[in-house]
Amino acid sequence: MVREGDRPSESTVLITGLAARYNVLKNGKRQITALHVPGDFVDLHGFLVKTMDHAVLAITPCQVGTVPHETLRRISENQPHLARLLAVSVAVDAAIHRQWIVAMGRRSALEHAAHLLCELFVRLQVVGLTTDNSFRLPLTQEELGDTLGLSTVHVNRIVQDLRKEELITWRGETLIIEDWSRLQQLAEFDPTFLSLEAEPR
Repeated sequence: MVREGDRPSESTVLITGLAARYNVLKNGKRQITALHVPGDFVDLHGFLVKTMDHAVLAITPCQVGTVPHETLRRISENQPHLARLLAVSVAVDAAIHRQWIVAMGRRSALEHAAHLLCELFVRLQVVGLTTDNSFRLPLTQEELGDTLGLSTVHVNRIVQDLRKEELITWRGETLIIEDWSRLQQLAEFDPTFLSLEAEPR
C-alpha cells in the first residue's frame, strides 16, 4: 500500500482486511510495527510528515479508500471538529505504539503475545468483526514473530503455552479466547489506551 521513501499525496483508510506497518533492516529482517484493522487510517500522519519512513503491506486481500491530502488540508482549515476526530485517530495510533514498546521492553514473551491478542480482540470487536469470543487472525507464525520481535520457533512455543493454559484455541485463521478474564490478567491488559469511551472532542 505504501513504500518506504514514498511521498504520498493521499492517505489510505482500510475498509476490509488486515494490513501491517513495517520496516526492514539491511540484513533482511522485518519488524512489524503496527497491525491495521478495518476503519484504520494506515498513513494519516503522512499528511503532515510527507516522506514515509516505513512501508505498509496487505496481510490479507484488502479494500481501501483514499482521501487526498488536499481534502485533509481543507478539513483541517474549515472543519475543526472533524479535524479533532482525525487527530484522535493519530493519538490512538501513538498510544498503541507506546503499549507495544512497553510490551516488547518489559513484558515476558508470553505476556506480550497475550497483550497483543487482547488488543486485537477489542479493536475488532469495536468494528463488529468478532463472534462471541472468537475472531479471524490470518497471521502466519512468521508474521506473528515479526510483530512480537521473536523467532518462529519461540512463537510456536508461546502459542502452545497459551493453548496448554486453556487461554486460547487457534484453528486455521480463527482464534478463540477461551478465558478472557485470565488472558486479560496475564497481559495486564487495560483498554484505556484505545480511547473507546464516547466523549466530547
